[in-house]
Amino acid sequence: MSTLATPTTAPEFQIHASEHPVPDAERAAALATPKFGTVFTDHMARISWSQATGWRDHRVEPYGPLQLDPATAVLHYAQEIFEGLKAYRHPDGTVWTFRPEANAARFQRSARRLALPELPEADFIGAIRALVEVDRAWVPTGEETSLYLRPFMYASEAFLGVRASHEAEFLVIASPVGPYFAEGVKPVSIWVSREYHRAGAGGTGAAKAGGNYAASLLPQQEAYAKGFEQVCFLDDRTGTQLEELGGMNVVVVHADGSVATPPLSGTILEGVTRSSILRLLADAGHEVSERPILLDELRAGLADGSVREVFACGTAAVMTPIGRLASDDFDLVVGDGTAGPVTTRIRAELTDIQYGRAADRHGWMTRLV
Repeated sequence: MSTLATPTTAPEFQIHASEHPVPDAERAAALATPKFGTVFTDHMARISWSQATGWRDHRVEPYGPLQLDPATAVLHYAQEIFEGLKAYRHPDGTVWTFRPEANAARFQRSARRLALPELPEADFIGAIRALVEVDRAWVPTGEETSLYLRPFMYASEAFLGVRASHEAEFLVIASPVGPYFAEGVKPVSIWVSREYHRAGAGGTGAAKAGGNYAASLLPQQEAYAKGFEQVCFLDDRTGTQLEELGGMNVVVVHADGSVATPPLSGTILEGVTRSSILRLLADAGHEVSERPILLDELRAGLADGSVREVFACGTAAVMTPIGRLASDDFDLVVGDGTAGPVTTRIRAELTDIQYGRAADRHGWMTRLV
């Protein structure tokens, strides 16, 4: 059963309304053709923290630039984490989000790994709810549109010295977004990197930290230059096992219906979409295993037909079918190069739950307003 988000332990958020909100006509134009991460709502939620006072000053304030001292710790030591989730407008006009408690828990784990303060779940969900309440008009209504929510935290103390910051800022900003695939779900081409690794054992691979994404940008550029849309990373120890794409988990579907995905070994991100899809696959009768997947095993399966589908998954695109996989010594088509039936069916089931078109039998949806 779905629940109403009522973070009873979170302090009330003070609302400081913008004196210059985007005019209705301009907002309507932005919502008619929303683009990912380019237009933002009128407000942002914010909570401050210091070692001396703890979390304080819960507020919603006008969206605008941050003022940072040149010595602000995040600029020098990369103490920063973030999350990504969406708010969906349902047919009755209410607005819901998907498994925010899972994002809140991952945010706490990321904070712990980056030596940042752990934000209580009630504050995390309370900030999202407060912002969406104020900027409810920004939640779009079109097919597969949503309001993308970006909670993040950074070390805000002004100092130079290699230690954990004694001050931090938590914010939530929001951007109306359209369907990830404007022309329908279509397979992407993937370059498998042999030279670079996204993360290593004991590192920050399991945290949603900006540095992980920065490390993926150069190999991503090189993949683009070769004519590919995304890059897939292998494990740093042996260079033989699939890990994840730059920002998405990867799943393999076999001809016998069984499904496999790399295990949560500490070097890949524990995706909320990933765990939800694995649950839906198991519900549908697929044998699901989280285990090491050798690149050679995948290549052989694609060659002999025992692997029928490969897809990536994450918040932005939900599920992205992979149609081509290549590296320096191979170039293979996945299945017939189109979105496979398992990928198509499970993606439809998940999005139907998110948009209120199907029963939420797992209680994943949380009403915001």
